[in-house]
Amino acid sequence: MAGKRGVLCVFTTVFLGALVATLSGQGDSIGNRMDGKQLFERETFGGNGRTCLTCHSNETGTVSPQDAQRRFAANPHDPLFVHDGSDDGNGHGVTRMLNDATILMHIPLPDNVSLADDPGAREVILRRGIPTTINTPGLDPVLMLDGRQPSLQMQAAGAIHDHAQALTVAKAADLDRIAQFQVTDAFFSSPALRAFARGGAAPELPQGNTASERRGRRFFEDVLDPTDVKHGLCAGCHAGPMLNETNLVSLLIFGIPLHTRFQSVAISEINKAHNPMHDFVFTNPDGSKAHLVTPDPGRALITGIGVEDGTFTNLNSFKISSLWGISRTAPYFHDNSAKTLEDVLAHYTLFFGFDPDGPGPIEGIILTAQDQADMVAFLKLL
Repeated sequence: MAGKRGVLCVFTTVFLGALVATLSGQGDSIGNRMDGKQLFERETFGGNGRTCLTCHSNETGTVSPQDAQRRFAANPHDPLFVHDGSDDGNGHGVTRMLNDATILMHIPLPDNVSLADDPGAREVILRRGIPTTINTPGLDPVLMLDGRQPSLQMQAAGAIHDHAQALTVAKAADLDRIAQFQVTDAFFSSPALRAFARGGAAPELPQGNTASERRGRRFFEDVLDPTDVKHGLCAGCHAGPMLNETNLVSLLIFGIPLHTRFQSVAISEINKAHNPMHDFVFTNPDGSKAHLVTPDPGRALITGIGVEDGTFTNLNSFKISSLWGISRTAPYFHDNSAKTLEDVLAHYTLFFGFDPDGPGPIEGIILTAQDQADMVAFLKLL
């Protein structure tokens, strides 16, 4: 683990250094007149009125249903409710945003993927939550729920074009300034995370003060305990310095490779959000075709891999979120189907018992009401 932390610290230092190094003049741009904070909070690039701050608040880095409801009460014409924030994508209706705070994402289809009911379509519209900007820009090189954007600059450019419907093309200098602003102090959930992003020691799990918090900690300890399957259970997918990657537990119990960043936990399969189903047709390398009916195949639309390979890392898989600062970044999961941490743990009681061929929990993994309460208590410390 020490070696891995060192590698991540070096990566983070280089990553931040590269951002700072790009802040040189690059032609006549809005950025010459506005710094990164102003660009993030005020610049619309001639679009529909949205700024970066519209969808990434200072408090949570995202938008919750409560945020949307307050904003609608204050101004029904808030830019949040235009375009893909509306029910039909054309500015009509706000039910989905007020209830789930999801936006309509236009995701391109890989060359080997088509829609059964519209074979000529080259994109699909999916309902997804807005990823938080808390800790992510400075500490996570994997961006977006499906990992499709390679850099903060590309992420910003995509959002400006797709969500803000910009009429002005953001110059490279503007994108650099926005990216650099997102690694300033306000974007970290704690001084420890901020220090880690700047080359300091990786944060460690808190010990817990109450009996419930200490019991909850047991689930998140990065250990392999053959005598207690619940000990370290959550760390199976929330290990590493950022609590966002798989470890030896996932490898030995589920066959998931070490340090995986994408994972299916049956959100699309259970579909608590009741999102529309799509019949995706994947053409496999051998020419065979597989019909996969799902509300959102996640990472599979980036890799083009639809037939489950046994690792749960493509079909219906999404980026494993960091747990640091998790109590302030609700709602949760790619479809915002868990509005609270209690909802998250309620889902995992279903996940560990989920069997598409019949009922019954995975032997030995039954989360009791006390387990759930203890895990929530500990998560609120992070």
